[in-house]
Amino acid sequence: MPSASELAWLIPVLPLLGACLTGLGLITFNRTVNRLRKPVALLLITSVGMAAVLSFAILAEQLAGAGGTEVLFDWAGAGSFHLQMGFRVDALGAVMLSLVTTIALLVMVYSDGYMVHDKGYVRFFTYLALFSSSMLGLVISPNLLEIYVFWELVGMCSYLLVGFWYDRDAAANAAQKAFVVNRVGDFGLLLGILGLFWATGSFGFEEIGERLSAAVAGGGLPTGVAVLLCLLVFMGPMAKSAQFPLHVWLPDAMEGPTPISALIHAATMVAAGVFLVARLQPVYEPFPQVQLVIAVIGTITLFLGATIALTQMDLKKGLAYSTVSQLGYMMLAMGCGAPVAGMFHLVTHAFFKAMLFLGSGSVIHAMEEVVGHEPVLAQDMRLMGGLRKHMPITSATFLVGCIAISGIPPLAGFWSKDEILGQAFNSFPLLWAMGFLTAGMTAFYMFRLYFLTFEGPFRGLDAGLRAQLLSAAGQATPESTEDGHHGHASHPHESGWQMAAPLVVLAVPSVLIGLLGTPWNSRFGHLVDPVEAAEVAEHFSWGEFLPLAGASVAISSLGIGLAVLAYALHRIDLGTAVAGRFPAINRFLANKWYLDAINEKIFVQGSRRLARQVLDVDSKVVDGVVNLTGLLTLGSGEGLKYFETGRVQFYALIVFGGVIGLVLLFSAFG
Repeated sequence: MPSASELAWLIPVLPLLGACLTGLGLITFNRTVNRLRKPVALLLITSVGMAAVLSFAILAEQLAGAGGTEVLFDWAGAGSFHLQMGFRVDALGAVMLSLVTTIALLVMVYSDGYMVHDKGYVRFFTYLALFSSSMLGLVISPNLLEIYVFWELVGMCSYLLVGFWYDRDAAANAAQKAFVVNRVGDFGLLLGILGLFWATGSFGFEEIGERLSAAVAGGGLPTGVAVLLCLLVFMGPMAKSAQFPLHVWLPDAMEGPTPISALIHAATMVAAGVFLVARLQPVYEPFPQVQLVIAVIGTITLFLGATIALTQMDLKKGLAYSTVSQLGYMMLAMGCGAPVAGMFHLVTHAFFKAMLFLGSGSVIHAMEEVVGHEPVLAQDMRLMGGLRKHMPITSATFLVGCIAISGIPPLAGFWSKDEILGQAFNSFPLLWAMGFLTAGMTAFYMFRLYFLTFEGPFRGLDAGLRAQLLSAAGQATPESTEDGHHGHASHPHESGWQMAAPLVVLAVPSVLIGLLGTPWNSRFGHLVDPVEAAEVAEHFSWGEFLPLAGASVAISSLGIGLAVLAYALHRIDLGTAVAGRFPAINRFLANKWYLDAINEKIFVQGSRRLARQVLDVDSKVVDGVVNLTGLLTLGSGEGLKYFETGRVQFYALIVFGGVIGLVLLFSAFG
């Protein structure tokens, strides 16, 4: 009987088969399949569930000490050249498979409640299954070329899901933005993959690392070229994992349905970039210049995301910039040569960020019943408040997520983020200082989100405030219904079990899973990389750990305390104290560092201006030459037709005149 690892190829295939079956059904029998909503959902949830069971069986094998499994076959060949495909399962892959299938399964159960009234229900579930299959295929890919295939499939699915409500201009534009920005990163990734193959003759991770180092050491390849190729490959993760300056697509991707926001931010698209950098550690590790660039970009990203999140009023966009910041922490760990710490934060972050996004979806779903389905109203925290008494499960799990991401022990975020900060302190003290400061900002803006959403009076029935927000967004105020508001309920209510149950399930690992990564005995580290874990445990010192951990908890507590004073107790007015005193800084952060405006000016308007200039050249120069040629042909034809008389005497006269002309010409130059 084959082991679970030998059946790993089934993990992406099962959701793919389900997606293909329902997709073909939508194409051929659209009305019938759309009426079979629950059976289709059950089929696709079952396919992902079976993939999850197989993933956990593989994880159990790895925990029991099983080695890695790699199965390859020749996909193409010519002479001595052989291009191999297949699948690879090891400890890192087993962790990612279990994570992706767990989050995907919970998101699909949640979606049954969230999308219940949407006319695209079946299409949404089909996209979800295809998205999950693409990410699972990426995880088990044994080489860079196969990863690139699934990498593009992940990008395609994200485009379909971000633009799911394609009849909304904002969603269509967000999907296009995500597509274009990721094409920039993917172009660099493709160039880097081809360059590494040219330099090493291999697409395998370990083989590339060994051969690239040997080529540089032997003088066959300049160090600068090797570093350039590594950085080109890193452009792919920069875009997928929303690193500065290619992060701009991720907040706009919130225009898609909230369940897909949770899946993108927790376990699929943004996780793909961090996972690829972890896979490429054998390639990056010999080049400290590459590691430094990754660490610096990660640090800029974590600081940028946190500062912008301070000013956000849209609940989902506040969480989106939080994700950008946390992804920066993961990349900082990779740049410090600590992939285990980065991957551990990816795992802990996946659980509490999925819970936070699904919690925000529960809030938005409830708000839509009161204020209507306009996102400007349903997602703005200025219209929320007081939701804790109406939505106890959502508020309690959201609070757990806020504590976890703030780094308060013993919840998960403390152990993973503190491990990253400890590695940064030993490698790059300046970057550690930025990460340390950002930890305080993280605690502040997350509890700001919590208090504005769940505490204080409910503001959703304030017609004047609704009109003001719509006016600021450039939208007309809809006519009120008889009960005085634009929804169907007089106050929000808790979501159904399909939406509440995943929140409760995700709260458990958000609290406990961090205990698997305690620095003095990291079970997670011993599973993923026993060598690095043993080294960390060997150099562990309570004298070093307690001051750093204590300082981290202290600055997080300071951020929470400031949020309590400002938004729970209302003892200080930050609008007056900070925004009023430093209006330029407030505008800078509220306008997202003006990066969207810069991109609009340089790339969007610049490309349009270039396109207009090319059009002018085409119409005035190219078309002018073509038209002139036609006119000359027409004119010469019109003139020559008078010489076509049909009289032999006339033709003889022309020949005679031509001969006389040639004689005179030769006489003149003779």
